[in-house]
Formats: sequence, structure tokens, C-alpha cells
Amino acid sequence: MQVSKLVVFGLMLIAPLLGHAEERCRYRGDLDKPYCDKDRDYVADTPTEPTKHQNPNTLAFSWTPVENPAIYRELLTPFTEHLANCTGRNVVFVPAQSNTEEIELMRTGRLHIGSFSTGPTWFAVNIAGAVPFAVKGTAEKFQGYSMLLIVRKDSRFQKITDLKGSRIAHTSPSSNSGNLTPRALLPKQGLTPDKDYTVIFSGRHDSSVLGVQSGEYDAAAVASDVFHRMVARGQIKEDEFRTLYTSPWFPTESLVYAHDLSPTLRDRMLKCFYDYRFTPEMQKQFDGADRFVPVTFKKEWEIIRFVAISAGESFDRTAYEKEIKREQEAHDKSK
Repeated sequence: MQVSKLVVFGLMLIAPLLGHAEERCRYRGDLDKPYCDKDRDYVADTPTEPTKHQNPNTLAFSWTPVENPAIYRELLTPFTEHLANCTGRNVVFVPAQSNTEEIELMRTGRLHIGSFSTGPTWFAVNIAGAVPFAVKGTAEKFQGYSMLLIVRKDSRFQKITDLKGSRIAHTSPSSNSGNLTPRALLPKQGLTPDKDYTVIFSGRHDSSVLGVQSGEYDAAAVASDVFHRMVARGQIKEDEFRTLYTSPWFPTESLVYAHDLSPTLRDRMLKCFYDYRFTPEMQKQFDGADRFVPVTFKKEWEIIRFVAISAGESFDRTAYEKEIKREQEAHDKSK
């Protein structure tokens, strides 16, 4: 289904609820109109009325579409089987093709649990009522990543300022490492996006990396974890690239649940996630992570909010509609 059709369908579903939401909600912060945030923890509150709780027989689960979704369907099969046995519900894997598609699926009640990359997590929270609850990690710490500014090793670019006048790939406007971080941090290094170089949105981190490899882009701002997974899978060779800049550490993609899940089902589901230990294949794919580590959006995403605000970005309805339009235009051009 195209993004535009998903949006229209979603608006039709929530339109009758907006008036009631506005009447009953005294504070929602940056959340969209159907949601409230009375405890001011930046995420949507669980509805107080049990009749508004989702209690599905089948849980729809998706993984962040920063790479080919087909990779994760097979990789995560042991986990989805565990989740089904643990919750007593059927579990289906939904291969979303874009961030906005995944957000629309959750917003309209067709996705109950999902994984979102760091930047789009904020859109998922504000627009879809998503509640982040975990990231991958180990018993010692949660897993994270940095933004890498990469160029081909055989290129003439030796330092950041050499890239003035070049074409650099960002991934999408909402991406933390793929757009917000370079906008917030690179100016301090003497390289300002849109002023010192032309920004080209590739759509995905792996597309940016491959674009640098092929020479389509002079450089790219990408997530280090995606880059290293591509190396591990043999898609690229690390010694073909040079890294000109490495950002501070950020939390990696989040696991979120729909805010209106039945509390009983939600609590059971959370325990299933936290108790699970990754298969050897998952540990290899996820850079040694062996479990889902509990997090909150208020605490662990604080640095992400700082970067976004520093970059002059917002994650409200207006910004989201621009993201939808951009993705639709990219989809139309790819036909």
C-alpha cells in the first residue's frame, strides 16, 4: 500500500476521536491529538477506559526498515516463535518498507510491536502513540552507535573541510545519524549541510554506503552499526572506505509497543522480551548483543532530543507530513 493511501485511511479512522481527545486531555506536549501525556514522560498514556484497550489474538511485529526487511524475517523467526509461545498469541512479522509506512501501521492499530531506528522513534512516539521499552544490548549496557562520515578510501578527501562543494548522502529528514547529527555537529567541524555541500537523501543507510562505494555520492553520513553489519555480511569491504568523522554514542533502534495495548497483555509481552536470550545467529547479526535491555524514551532519548533541537528539527504533525511527501516523491521517482 502506498504511503499516501495509508495516511488517508489513518485519518479516516481517527477523525471521530479527535474532539473527545481534545476535551479530556489537559496536557499532551508534542504528542498528536489522539494522545495524552499526563505524567509528562514524553510518551502517550495508556487509555484509562478498558474498552479502548487493544487485546488482539494476533500480535503484529515489525523491524526497522533501514535495511532489507527480508533479512530480519528469517533471522527473528526463533524470537517470534518464543513471543508467540510466551504470550499465548499468534505473532506475524510485518515487513514495512519505510519509516512512515511502519508508523501508519501502528497509528491505525495494525501494528502492535515494532522496531524503529533512532530518529524515526520520535515520530513513532508523537504520531503513532508508540512507547519505547527496549534496545538491544548485553547485561553490562545497551547497544549504541555513532554517526560515521565516510568517503571512498581512494578519494581525494582527507579531512572534513575537503568535502566543501561535494555531494553528500543523508538518509531521510527524520534520521538521527543520517540527517540530524550531521546538521547539528558538522558545522562545528567546518562543514555546514546545504551551505558547504549538497544534501541528497538516499532513503536508507545501506543505500548511502553503496552510493559512496559506486561513486554516486562523494560521502555519506551513516549509522556505524549498519555500516559494520554490511561489512560482516560481506556486502562491502571496510578497507575500501575512510572515516572522516565519528560522532558521540547514541542508543540504537528502539523496540516500541502501541500505547493502547491491554496492560495485562503488555506486561506479559514485556517480560517475554526481557527474558529472551538471542540465538548465536542474532548475536552475530547484532554485533554481540544478546538480549533486549529496558529503556525509557524520557531518559535514553534525551541526547537524541538535544541533537534534534540543535539541528532545528521538530517531530510534530507538520514535520511528519513533509516526511510523508518526501517518501512519496522518492517512491514515484523509483517507478
